[in-house]
Amino acid sequence: MLTALVLLPTAMAALLLCLPRSVPRTLFLTAWAATTAAELVLTVIVWAGYRADGGMQYETRARWIPSAGISYHVGVDGLSLPLVAVTCVLFLACAVYAWRETRKVREFAALFLFLQTTCLGLFVALDLILFFVFFDLSIVAMYFIIAGWGHKGAARAALKFFLYTFIGSLALLLGFIGLYLAADPHTFDIVELTRANPLAGRSTYGALVLLAIAVGLAVKTPTVPFHTWLPPAHTDAPAAGSAILAGVLLKMGTYGFLRIAMPVLPGAWREYALVFVVVGVVSVLYGALVALAQTDFKRMVAYTSVNHMGYIILAIGAAGAVGAGQEEARRLAVTGSVFQMVSHGLLTGALFLLSGVLHERGRTYEMSAYSGVAGRAPVFAALTGVAAFASLGLPGFSGFIAEFQILTGSLGPEPVATGLAVLGILLTAGLFLRALQQVFLGPLRLPAAAPGADRPFPDIRLHEGLAIVPLLALGVVLGLAPRFVLDVIEPASRAVLELLAR
Repeated sequence: MLTALVLLPTAMAALLLCLPRSVPRTLFLTAWAATTAAELVLTVIVWAGYRADGGMQYETRARWIPSAGISYHVGVDGLSLPLVAVTCVLFLACAVYAWRETRKVREFAALFLFLQTTCLGLFVALDLILFFVFFDLSIVAMYFIIAGWGHKGAARAALKFFLYTFIGSLALLLGFIGLYLAADPHTFDIVELTRANPLAGRSTYGALVLLAIAVGLAVKTPTVPFHTWLPPAHTDAPAAGSAILAGVLLKMGTYGFLRIAMPVLPGAWREYALVFVVVGVVSVLYGALVALAQTDFKRMVAYTSVNHMGYIILAIGAAGAVGAGQEEARRLAVTGSVFQMVSHGLLTGALFLLSGVLHERGRTYEMSAYSGVAGRAPVFAALTGVAAFASLGLPGFSGFIAEFQILTGSLGPEPVATGLAVLGILLTAGLFLRALQQVFLGPLRLPAAAPGADRPFPDIRLHEGLAIVPLLALGVVLGLAPRFVLDVIEPASRAVLELLAR
């Protein structure tokens, strides 16, 4: 089942590339949307058959390179299944959103389908080399999406994205090789490495391996100071590319910490947990402060991703902090970090699609070029307001559930750091309220490239609404009734903490 889920998009991409360009573009777009819809159906089937307290499920293992201890090993548990689900939801939303795309549609659809395979493959991979292969292939696919369909500075932004994340992946590979050499017998299997704890009692070796893995994952997350590739990549990427970059690709880093760094290197993680707490708090505050200074709407949303990813790093760092009687708080922090990945994927994905709507109308992201847009496009204004309030953690939305769990779980082990991180919520509220006021309220002002004052500023179109509204609706559902997701995440969180306590 998981193999079909992972490989179906690439199979369809190959089929689309075999068709001539003369085929009507609607055929390519329909095939893309139908494939992503089928992927979501398969994910629902997997979720329905998943037993929350059953550990790793739907496992498939096959010999790949046995002489090097490498196998094709996939499976899902409570850490990966929610991310698989949000990945399929976002790719379907992007396929619907791109319905009016006219530039090289065949290649555009094929690249997104291939990118979906790399994202799903990474979240279900249970072998380090398989994880690394999907990690690197996602960089390649996103590079071509940014360079081929981005805005004016796309070529430079795509190159910076590729170089930063590729160098990070090399550090990651060094860490994986270090784990392989430490294991006896040598293996890259994550389940076996987790069970063996090969670096127990080897403090220096464990610190070096953790450093290599942490740098590779921190670049992808990204955390301060490895975040500088993110704003230009987001600003110059097409809207659908930005939604996937923020909603899915950034989660590869934070997921890697939970899947690999914490359970496979428990001793080193506990020893250096404070470092991750500090990095998390700095990312929270720095991301919010720099976002507050932006005049470009899309760039502002990009910096809020640094802020939101910082909460996750804070939580997983606090989960490794040494202290008696904090087991329940740590479990809450880990659960909140996974829930934050899901929530951020939905809400920030919606925000980036909405920024694409703004650019499609006015040909600029500069907030100073707009004013009074709500009078011309009330539905667009309402959806942007809902996405902004949800993203800043207002009660009733998934962001509140995630941040409440993270802050509550981190407060006991790391009270000072958590207290500082709360300031990030205030800053986020300020920057979103300022953006909403500047763009949507006041007298009407539109960019010169936008429709004139004598013509209507187009409101949300059908395909845009069909892509964005379900993302926000899911944010509300998870904010009001999160239990069906938490029931899946919590047993896996307990398992991670049990491994961390060894």
